[in-house]
Amino acid sequence: MKIFCVGRNYAAHAAELKNEVPDEPVIFIKPKTAHFKGNETFHYPEFTNELHYEAEVVLRVSRNGKYIQPKAAHLFFDAITVGIDFTARDVQTRLKEKSLPWEKAKAWDNSAVTGVWKNADLIKTGACKFSLKKNGALVQQGSTADMIFNYETIIANISKYFSLNIGDLIFTGTPAGVGECVGGDYLEGYLGEEKVFSLLVS
Repeated sequence: MKIFCVGRNYAAHAAELKNEVPDEPVIFIKPKTAHFKGNETFHYPEFTNELHYEAEVVLRVSRNGKYIQPKAAHLFFDAITVGIDFTARDVQTRLKEKSLPWEKAKAWDNSAVTGVWKNADLIKTGACKFSLKKNGALVQQGSTADMIFNYETIIANISKYFSLNIGDLIFTGTPAGVGECVGGDYLEGYLGEEKVFSLLVS
């Protein structure tokens, strides 16, 4: 299993981190050891003092493919959910300042949370709204209608460089509102009005 992530796919999020809006999808990869299923206790990693949540819609790949055309992209995933692309922001800042790769800030064990999977028709037939609550308060909300690059473009772009395989995951980007979480925080992810994961940070 590979975990593909799309960076800077919402203009407001790019602006809040003072990043340029890209003219093509920004892709990075996490290993399968980064995968963490929600509804369990999440242990705060010891190498960071600034852990940030980034809520995202996640696609689950259902067919093998390469050089997939946008018009055929809907055939290559069968389920969606909401997840968190956890980021060690202080680690990322230090690495970026030195122009170094930042996998240590993004791709560590358990950094890619996924919730309960739902039928992919939710996104194939229209925009999906999603949100994240921290300790009961709404901290992030977004709609896939606001993505800079839609899922068709994302899948076509990824498959230009990498083969997609059954079981791969695609994190489609986070809206504005990313922020820090600490031990004791309780995070809940929603797809529409339905809660798909909860997570206690310890």
